[in-house]
Amino acid sequence: MPNLLLNKQYFGCNAGDFRKAMINGIEPSAAPIFSKHQNEIFMKEILSQYAAYNVWANHKLLFQMQQMEEEKWYQQTPSSFNSLFKTVLHMWDAESIWFQRLRLHEKLVVPSATFDPSFKDACNGLLHQCMEWEPFIAQALQDDGVQSKLAYKTSQGVAYEQPVAEILMHVFNHSTYHRGQLVTMMRQLGETSLPVTDFIAFTRKSA
Repeated sequence: MPNLLLNKQYFGCNAGDFRKAMINGIEPSAAPIFSKHQNEIFMKEILSQYAAYNVWANHKLLFQMQQMEEEKWYQQTPSSFNSLFKTVLHMWDAESIWFQRLRLHEKLVVPSATFDPSFKDACNGLLHQCMEWEPFIAQALQDDGVQSKLAYKTSQGVAYEQPVAEILMHVFNHSTYHRGQLVTMMRQLGETSLPVTDFIAFTRKSA
């Protein structure tokens, strides 16, 4: 088996080039062929499922954290954001900012910069924001909307233009990444009762 980690053709390539490299050598007839319309519908279904999973997983973890001693919410713990509170607040900020961008808001309102939320405020705000994604995907996007491109600027002012589907996948992947950090921090704070938030567990529940 070749070591893909040492294959320099993958270094610095974009997502499209990476996908092409990964399927290099596979006969075209071996890949399923769908119409553009079928692909759009399938992508919307996948995104809707991930949006529902995002709500489910965040709710389970946020509920469990609120059963902890209050001082642990703010206790410094090594991570990207050094407390449970700061991590949840970052997740809320990020999802809110992306939602506003996709809604074409001219002025972005960052929750943490707008008022001084408590831990429970941040949990509630994040959960409410999570619940906005599925209706957005179902109602705001037309059948071809997921592949339409959004022009935006990062918080550093760098301009980009990307398909809406890629942005939505980033939002849900970002949430999963930080849930992993939250679980690690909870363990470091002595918590042993932790919820299962794997995607496969969600699909079993919703089957």
